[in-house]
Amino acid sequence: MRLPEMTRATVPLTQEVQAIDEKGRRSLIHIPAERPLTVYVDKRELVTLMTLGGAPEALVLGYLRNQRLVRSLEEVAAIHVDWSVGAAAVRTRGGVADIEERTARKVVTTGCGQGSVFGSLMEEVDDIVLPPEARLRQSGVYRIVDTIRTLQSIYKQAGSVHGCALFTREGELLYFVEDVGRHNAVDAIAGKMWLDGVQGGDKVFYTTGRLTSEMVIKGAQMSIPFLLSRSGTTQMGHSVATRLGMTLLARCTGRHFLLLTSPERLILEPVSTLGSDPKVDTGWAGSADGVA
Repeated sequence: MRLPEMTRATVPLTQEVQAIDEKGRRSLIHIPAERPLTVYVDKRELVTLMTLGGAPEALVLGYLRNQRLVRSLEEVAAIHVDWSVGAAAVRTRGGVADIEERTARKVVTTGCGQGSVFGSLMEEVDDIVLPPEARLRQSGVYRIVDTIRTLQSIYKQAGSVHGCALFTREGELLYFVEDVGRHNAVDAIAGKMWLDGVQGGDKVFYTTGRLTSEMVIKGAQMSIPFLLSRSGTTQMGHSVATRLGMTLLARCTGRHFLLLTSPERLILEPVSTLGSDPKVDTGWAGSADGVA
């Protein structure tokens, strides 16, 4: 398989600024360094993504994949990111068929950091088939939550970002990406999976944000049967997951979770084998209701 030629553009992920607290005391704090990245496909401007910039090439590749603008990795010849002009130039091997028509219909989404999704995505949901045999043990859920709880993250340093992660069903962390919007983070992981040839059928996806319909669809496009969230879901997200036979687990903190769809995929285990409830680390947004 021919991999695309790609830059490895880097940029500071946080910026130090001065703050004054309620007692008039001055201090220096770190804030996320949000910045725009305008994506051009074969010299045609496509979209501007607001991003932290931690994995820009993977973000662009995952965005193209999740929007169904490219169907295989070999269609992409190159992705060049230049932060001096805030642009990502994508060169394809044969062009994107009917790109004007395919990007014309847009639906406003609830996502932060990315304002729209191309409307044809919803029409393709019924063509997605998730592996029916995939199962996840309760102990695996807890290992995932514990790993997220102890990660050193931009959020713990600076706040104001979302995190997404890909795990094995046994709880081994494969990828962790933070960005100003959860959609950017999931797209970056999709890009990394594609580049590394990682399949999603036996994997678990975790996000700190809501499980909206778009998040569920993106997870399904990556063939992932399990989506976990520290937050909750929306009615549309729940409906799409039910149609797909995808398992959603919400409010995943400590030893607590809410299993919302496809319960047959989760293997519950005796309490005596699962260990005690760990102290909840509030490094990721203390209230799940407040996570966007």
